[in-house]
Amino acid sequence: MSKTYKIEVDCANCADKMQEAANKTDGVKEAVVSFMTQKMKVEFAEGADERSVMKQVLKACRKVEPDCAIEI
Repeated sequence: MSKTYKIEVDCANCADKMQEAANKTDGVKEAVVSFMTQKMKVEFAEGADERSVMKQVLKACRKVEPDCAIEI
């Protein structure tokens, strides 16, 4: 299953860091962050709980980019 989330990120480099952090999160099969559209598309691993995975994604993204936001 995949879902697209609205994000707030200040620069393309920060978006790249968020993408790397999201892809390292358990339960994420693949994440793609677009700075231009301010969106994150996440494909979840089979059986993953979307809400709890996204909480972990947000936590991981805030470690690399403290002022980022993801509308969960």
